[in-house]
Amino acid sequence: MKFKMNMRMRHILEGYSFISLWIVGFLAFMAVPLGRSIYYSFQNLSPSKSGLIADYVGTQHFRAAFTVDVQFLPLLQSTFTNMLTHVPLVLIFSMASALLLNRSFRGRMVFRGIFFLPVIIASGSTLKKLMEQGAANLPIFMDYDLYSTLRLFIPSDLLMNLLEYADALTIVMWDAGVQTLIFLAGLQTISPALYEAAKCDGATKWESFWKITFPMIMPMILVNTLFTMVSSFTRADNGVMDYINQRVFADNDYGYASALGWIYFVLIFIMIGIVFLLFRRSLSSMEGR
Repeated sequence: MKFKMNMRMRHILEGYSFISLWIVGFLAFMAVPLGRSIYYSFQNLSPSKSGLIADYVGTQHFRAAFTVDVQFLPLLQSTFTNMLTHVPLVLIFSMASALLLNRSFRGRMVFRGIFFLPVIIASGSTLKKLMEQGAANLPIFMDYDLYSTLRLFIPSDLLMNLLEYADALTIVMWDAGVQTLIFLAGLQTISPALYEAAKCDGATKWESFWKITFPMIMPMILVNTLFTMVSSFTRADNGVMDYINQRVFADNDYGYASALGWIYFVLIFIMIGIVFLLFRRSLSSMEGR
């Protein structure tokens, strides 16, 4: 007797088959370290010749992070503030780049490679070294003193924010390579017949973008938002990550560093959950559910 699967069960099995290698890798390499980090976060660890000696302290490390540590909360606030400004800039730049690269012109494959090149070169320790040398800042803002010139026309408070965003364009371009490719893949799945029908009905290109392009790439916007958020929280110049590494490798405070890491993880998880809730209605309406 042959076993027959319905379409839903087949889709479920296909989905698990795609993530099966990740599940095996997680169980083999990450499950034990994560479990140990949870255990360490409730312990006070002291190094000795025979290894680490654990002394149970309960939630002392978690309480100290919010009540005693004067560096953690400001770093946490700065990290989340930078994320709220960095993610929209990357999404806007990558979407605009994908729209341009999706057009038919000579040499577009070369330009696609150029947009993705920073992902390969400027990453990890290389990116950190470049940022320490000032490569992430555009020299035009200092060389030509744009602040003194533009403050005659733009209010000082608004001008400072605009210059800060403009000065961050280098980081935005470095971080937008993967997102650009994802948007580009989404744009290429949209049928040209939809645009032809909209043009026959008298729709402008601006209307076609908001009525056809934007709704059709909404799943890609969700994926890129999550990817950019995680990338922002783990980037080379992240203050919280540097502070946790300092507590581990410089101060040998393994228990407190584990507690800080889990606080950071829970807050990131909450932010990702909020993004899912915000996108859920739009994605459900697209799927007709």
